[in-house]
Amino acid sequence: MNKSRRNFIATAVSGTAASVVAPVALAGEPVEQVVVKPTIIPKAVFGANNRVRVAVLGVNGRGYEHVKGIMPLNDVEVVALCDPDMNVATRRAKEFEKSYGKKVIVEQDFRKIYDNKDIDAVTIATPNFWHALLAVWACQAGKDVYVEKPATHNISEGRKIIEAAYKYNRIVQNGVQLRSFVREAVGHLHNGLIGRVYMAR
Repeated sequence: MNKSRRNFIATAVSGTAASVVAPVALAGEPVEQVVVKPTIIPKAVFGANNRVRVAVLGVNGRGYEHVKGIMPLNDVEVVALCDPDMNVATRRAKEFEKSYGKKVIVEQDFRKIYDNKDIDAVTIATPNFWHALLAVWACQAGKDVYVEKPATHNISEGRKIIEAAYKYNRIVQNGVQLRSFVREAVGHLHNGLIGRVYMAR
């Protein structure tokens, strides 16, 4: 797949910032975090067979927001939904067909998604404990990755994702869209906007 087309990940979910490991685009020393502003995919240079084909892993909550963010984009399409709960997966597939007028692959086992050579990239919105491992395995399977926060539970998992991105020449992006808003809220708390905070639940 043409690497210049992979900026679809930056627009997969609307937001303000994201961490990305993009070994093809970076020269010299590995860079672990780059701020990426959402970009628009160029329209003119791709044929119908060059569309970026995306599978969404975990569609009960946030994952279906990925679908809504991806489908309006040019030269990108969601082609598969994967969830261990087939009731959820089939319900989302029906919603997809109703909204977009086309059928989508439905899988219960993410390994079938990773084995599918027609899928270029995955977005990961599974429970948190799956994020790091699914991201590494996606890289090994030749898929680019957009993974919801938290990407990892510890530094060593993060290093493994970075190693996999470089080893398999993949792009991995971690969605951290709300980080700037959280920092702003903490700033307001420190400045006394709501008075002295003595308890939180």
